[in-house]
Amino acid sequence: MALIVQKYGGTSVGTVERVKCVAKHIESFRKAGHDMIITVSAPSGVTDKLIELTKNFDKKPPTREMDVLLSTGEQISIALLAMALNDLGIPSVSMTGSQMGIMTTNAHMKARINYIKTEKIRKELDEGKVIIVAGFQGITEEGEITTLGRGGSDTTAVAVAAATNADLCEIYTDVDGVYTADPRMVQNTSKLAMITHDEMLELASLGAKVLHPRSVEIAKIHDVRLCVRSSFDTTKEGTFVVSREQLEKEFVVTGLACDQKVAKVGIFDLEDKPGSATKVFQALANANVNVDMIVQSAMRNDLNDIAFTVPKDEVETALEVLEALKSELSMSEVVYSTDVAKVSIVGAGMITSPGVAAKMFSVLADNGINIEMISTSEIKVSCIIDKSNDIPKKAMQALHDAFELDKING
Repeated sequence: MALIVQKYGGTSVGTVERVKCVAKHIESFRKAGHDMIITVSAPSGVTDKLIELTKNFDKKPPTREMDVLLSTGEQISIALLAMALNDLGIPSVSMTGSQMGIMTTNAHMKARINYIKTEKIRKELDEGKVIIVAGFQGITEEGEITTLGRGGSDTTAVAVAAATNADLCEIYTDVDGVYTADPRMVQNTSKLAMITHDEMLELASLGAKVLHPRSVEIAKIHDVRLCVRSSFDTTKEGTFVVSREQLEKEFVVTGLACDQKVAKVGIFDLEDKPGSATKVFQALANANVNVDMIVQSAMRNDLNDIAFTVPKDEVETALEVLEALKSELSMSEVVYSTDVAKVSIVGAGMITSPGVAAKMFSVLADNGINIEMISTSEIKVSCIIDKSNDIPKKAMQALHDAFELDKING
């Protein structure tokens, strides 16, 4: 029999009825003789309500206290699911991140998992119990509660699967797999039977919300067998995330992603001398600002302009950092815009297929869409565009049609 790790998102445990459905699904695996570790998110809407409570106090509350508060959401889910399983006669035990021994870095609200203590896990499994773990959270060596940021429950599940050498990690969500694009934005999307770790990592990093990038990274490093499935229709086949060697058929472009929670920041008249850019981006890194695309203009009068993108919810921190550096680095101006979106194409087949970027640019131009910034890697091309008047939706549909992604499983 196998050791299976399953993760259920907020919508999957959003009501008592849904929790009971999840318990029945877990029961079917237990009856088949499998050992089970379950990771759950907070019930849908609970985290937002907790964040809303903080607005009664400080505009920017301490991150330590935010972690203490936000970690309570998952405790609701783990306790209710343990009760539902016990009702079915299935021995189970709920564990918070600290009880589980999920050891993390000290970065509050953005912690990363260092390692997971497995002694207690093994003991509970040996006693025939289903273990229910609070996703999204952990604890530091000093005993401080931490949270892992957006998508942290995915990361918890895959990290637990890696630490326990699980045979399979299933991520149950409100979609039944990975699609060529977000069906809410694009018509005639196709569900993928398989996708490579690298493709999924790019799509997740670019705004696709099916899996968190860190969870895919861990799955790739530790060779975790990973599958995305629907919690609402468990009879449907999901999408397996596999190594490139395991892929049955490779496509030039596998999927599209659109991130509308991005901001563009511009620095004007930065001195063109060694160390200037280092000071800027090291200061941003020290403030835990995640910088993505970077474009430097041609030098003029020993001065440069630099534009880069950051997550929209980190732009205020970025601006504070840059304002503090403004006089030291003789920057004339710092500007930003949140009226932008990042559209991307991803595919392992790009490595051996020239002209893919040119085709993307041509499609956008033919649809009257201006490109503000460009970033590329071996298997992706990203463009920053205006997000007003549904332009991102128009861009996504045009690219999906041009690369014939509706026929990807045909």
